[in-house]
Order: sequence, then C-alpha cells, then structure tokens
Amino acid sequence: MKKLFILSLIAAVGFTSCKKKENTVSELHTYSTPLITIAGDQYYSINTGGTLPTISATAYDTFYDETCPVIMDASSLDNSTPGLYAVTLSAKNKYGMKATKSVYVAVTDVASSIDLTGWYQRNATPGRSAHITKLANGMFMTTNVGGVDTTDATTGVPVTAVFAVTSLTTIDFGTQETDAGTLTASQETLSLTVPYTIAYSINLSGFGTQVRTFVKQ
Repeated sequence: MKKLFILSLIAAVGFTSCKKKENTVSELHTYSTPLITIAGDQYYSINTGGTLPTISATAYDTFYDETCPVIMDASSLDNSTPGLYAVTLSAKNKYGMKATKSVYVAVTDVASSIDLTGWYQRNATPGRSAHITKLANGMFMTTNVGGVDTTDATTGVPVTAVFAVTSLTTIDFGTQETDAGTLTASQETLSLTVPYTIAYSINLSGFGTQVRTFVKQ
C-alpha cells in the first residue's frame, strides 16, 4: 500500500497595505521512490591503488512515470587501504523522495585462486550453518553472518552480508547495510589451513558481540 507524503508550500494569499500575508498550504502525494538499476555488476574488486571501473545506473519512478538522475558517492572508497567499501548510488523524484543502492568494492591484492565457497558450521553447533559464495576476486557473501540456528525459529532470521579477504589471515566487512540494519565488525580473522576457518565479532542490531567462528565443512 502506498503511503502519503506531505509537501508544504508557502503561498501568498493576499496583500494589505503592501504587507504580504503568508499561509502554509499542504499537498498530499503518494509516497513512491525511484527504482535504481545498475547496468553492470554490483560487486567489484580492485588492487590496492587501482581505479574503480565506470559504474552506470538508471533510476525510474513507476508511480510518477519519471526518470530520475542517479548520483554516485564514492567518498568512502579508499583505494590505498585493503578492505570492503560501499559506494552509494542515490536518486530522488520530483518530490524529493529518495532511494539508495550500494555497489560493493573489495580493495585487495590476494590471489584470485583463493576461494572460500562452501558450507560453514558455526562452532560445530548443529543448525548454525552459513553458505559462502565468491562474488569477485577476494570478495565473498555469507548467507548467515550471525550464525543463527536455522533449525530453530526463535533464534532469529539469517542475515546476508558481504566481506573482503584483505590478506591471507584477515577479512573485512567494512560498513554495510543489511536487512537487520547497519553492520560493522571487528576481530576479523581468516585461516586458510584446511578446513578453512573465519571468525569475527559483529556489531548489528539484535546480535551479541561475541566472536563467531565458522569452520568449512
């Protein structure tokens, strides 16, 4: 169901002895935001000191039948420091209703042969598993960053997140938006000794800050 958006306008309603009286007039508009479509990939990997490829995107508001300009904010990207970075794309319709979408960039010099793809078990606890998929060189996605017990509905909903492998022993989640809110992490480590192990502490609404360890199965 569409929501209503109130747009306030200042309208002059009359003049008396050269003095203008002003009233506030409200207009109701259905709340709708543009849909941002990225022409290329949403996930990129560059070497330290490298250049981000050109990102093309369009935005269209189907309710107001309006094409909207897309603005890219790459101010958070530091190509001199290995890590995961979110580049924000934003678009507004004629009423200022805004949509955003993120493009993720891994700055890393790790070998392309590193592949963490597979199922991981959290602390060998049944049900607490996550699947990791390779998105780009040194960039991966986990289906269960919190390692919640997927066999028990009371433990919460699994949250998907992206991370970069920044060295042979470290990973980085950067700062990213998830279905549960803004996520950051600390104590992020990686072991490429078989079986592969990743560990980290997340800062995310509804989750504790203990170190979570996942072992590849």
